Amino acid sequence: MAANTAAELIQALEVCGTAQNRKIYRRHGVKGPQFGISYANLGKLRKKIKKNHAAAVALWISGNHDARVLATMIADPGAMCRQDLEAWAQDLDNYVLTDAFSKLVCASRHADVLMRAWMDCGVEWKGQVAWSVIAAFATKRQEMLDDYFMPYLGVIERHIHERTNRERHSMNMALVAIGLRGGVLEGEAFRVAAAIGKVNVDHGETSCRTPNAATYMRRALARRARRS
Repeated sequence: MAANTAAELIQALEVCGTAQNRKIYRRHGVKGPQFGISYANLGKLRKKIKKNHAAAVALWISGNHDARVLATMIADPGAMCRQDLEAWAQDLDNYVLTDAFSKLVCASRHADVLMRAWMDCGVEWKGQVAWSVIAAFATKRQEMLDDYFMPYLGVIERHIHERTNRERHSMNMALVAIGLRGGVLEGEAFRVAAAIGKVNVDHGETSCRTPNAATYMRRALARRARRS
């Protein structure tokens, strides 16, 4: 039976934590309290719990990194009002947690309005969320029109190099996601990729890299062609 209370979940998280994972997460910018839980174990907990919004809120309040990541997984997006999401966004302090939080924002009814509010706010983590939302829309919402995405290619072309560190990475991946929708967006995305050139992102003490958007798109399109 899945644990139901935040206290029980935190206890379960602590048991699964390892020193090696804590070391890895610190290299990825996680600075606060953490247990060091692998995403495999977080995924197992999520499947057992499914949704438990009250526990998610308590987990977020705990301030523990792993608890907060799990909170984004088990929170009910429909129960998150805009003020809740704004409050959680104030606590973001690393890209790992921000990636997880972005998925919760995308699943909420406030995704579009928050994306627009955070896109030019100058706060690194909110900017990362905004462009992650655009990338998710491009990937998952095939019913959306090309006209929705075209203006954002222009923003990327004009402003990517002046934005904050993780925002630049998120914008680059949004460029890829938009281009992979195909059609006129594909051609425009390749043009923008050529115009912006290399996107410099500091990935800290890791081997991670921000890919060249054009190269990434070509490889993804080639894989798609082989599958079809």
